[in-house]
Amino acid sequence: MFKHRTQVRVRYGETDRMGYVYYGNYPLYYEVGRVEALRALGLSYRKMEDELMVFMPVMSLQVKYVRPCFYDEVLDLETSIPQIPGDIIQFNTDIIKGDGKLANRGLVTLCFVDKNTNKRVQIPQQIIDVLKEYFI
Repeated sequence: MFKHRTQVRVRYGETDRMGYVYYGNYPLYYEVGRVEALRALGLSYRKMEDELMVFMPVMSLQVKYVRPCFYDEVLDLETSIPQIPGDIIQFNTDIIKGDGKLANRGLVTLCFVDKNTNKRVQIPQQIIDVLKEYFI
């Protein structure tokens, strides 16, 4: 399993009037975790789009709200890829508060689409090559 950790600080514009993170903003944190996890593997979205010629649209999103997050909190985003991708790739993101408690959990499933034809394709071999060492 591949795991990556990064942090975000809750910005004022991500909260509601009470200072709670607005429920619809949690997927933005999943995206930050996903992008940084891929970047840590040397796979930026730009590289995948420009060199590997694939897009990765979201197919499904599952969210579990455990406890609220608030304005100006620093949150740890623990993002993992639990299995070698095939025609889809899954990212699990746990959002952890400063006290170490789970605040939120998300599962995002994406597929691969050819940049030129907009048709689904299998994962590019270059991505498998980068990930396979984590699944031995």
